[in-house]
Amino acid sequence: MSSHTPFALRARVAFPVVAPPVENAVVVIENGHVTQISQREPVGIPVRDLGHAILIPGLVNTHCHLEYSLLKAPLLQPGATLPAWIREVVRRRPSAPQAARAVKAGMAASLDAGVTTVADICRTAIDAYFQPTAPRLILLMEAIGFSQARSASALADAVKRMDEAERLAMEHDSGDDVLIGASPHAPYTVSPTLVRELIATAGQRGGLVAMHLAESPEELELLSEGRGPFQELLEERSMWDPWAIQRGAAPLDYLRMLTKARKGLVVHGNYLDEPSLAMISRHSDAMSLVYCPRTHAYFGHPPYPLETALELGVRVTLGTDSLASSPDLDLLAEMRTVFARHRSVTAEAILRMGTLSGAQSLGLSQLAGSIRPGGPADLTCIPIPEESDGRAWELLTAVLTDEQPAREVWRAGHQVKHAE
Repeated sequence: MSSHTPFALRARVAFPVVAPPVENAVVVIENGHVTQISQREPVGIPVRDLGHAILIPGLVNTHCHLEYSLLKAPLLQPGATLPAWIREVVRRRPSAPQAARAVKAGMAASLDAGVTTVADICRTAIDAYFQPTAPRLILLMEAIGFSQARSASALADAVKRMDEAERLAMEHDSGDDVLIGASPHAPYTVSPTLVRELIATAGQRGGLVAMHLAESPEELELLSEGRGPFQELLEERSMWDPWAIQRGAAPLDYLRMLTKARKGLVVHGNYLDEPSLAMISRHSDAMSLVYCPRTHAYFGHPPYPLETALELGVRVTLGTDSLASSPDLDLLAEMRTVFARHRSVTAEAILRMGTLSGAQSLGLSQLAGSIRPGGPADLTCIPIPEESDGRAWELLTAVLTDEQPAREVWRAGHQVKHAE
């Protein structure tokens, strides 16, 4: 995938993220890696001027479901309850051929949007993930098994699928471009016993764990009282086990389990209270919070506790979720939604959420999320509005209030999107 011919890119501002922004920056790329970021033109290497544009690291999408990337619009209507939406998701679950086409389409759409690293919740690893041009992937094998009686078989099935994913990754010589982990889906689909076993299994393999948590009031009702719409849904699907969850349970109980993960993603967290956020902060070496802004808005949840999370020191990352609840896989649009909905959060913090924080949450801080000498040249060029001028952070703010998409994208030095 690497481009072996040295070249350089000049931009109005480059944002390394791990270092202060560089105005009138020149970024030199050799053998697919960044070798220099400065204002000096290199000797003997062609420099291409990107014009009135910023250059940022390739974006990091820490939560999506690529298998739904053929959907034309989100399911149901805005404001639908999560249990009703889940019923529709199950009904619209793609066949294997559809999933393969969706994965390819989703990866292409991600690159087109400037996303060069993707954490995907998937049911099985398939050849469709292993394309010559693709984002860096973390494939998180989804596990479902709510009843205690199903724990052993659900765990065995998840292990089998992780083994198959690792075999495919080795067969395709993917190296660090495809990593494997596990996803105990959510408290309303996975018993605490199975959650613990999956965390232990992923830990033995050095893999990541991702879990949907505190996503809806119906989930909280199931945990605390053992009843409500999710209990009814489980009953409908012959999955209900009245002894699987202790009454009075809460998201905090699952966070305690996730502290045992090597790296854990707490996905959504729409209804996490301050003690829960404080726990994530205390375990920031192991746990990160994934905020999916447009999906949050689609379901009409109360304001997201982003400011509280950041004040407490939680590492917050961004995800698009799937096209079942979001219009596209554009992480830049998610960043712009954060800027519009959380005006006290700085442009600098939002850039970090969409890049370096995401990479750190996935254990990939040396491979993604920043522009640094020696690091892969995963880069996204975004035009600055013509009328905008000023210093670096003012220009980033202008970009976040604009609507222009990523204009050009590079993955390991190879250009995967060209200017139209």
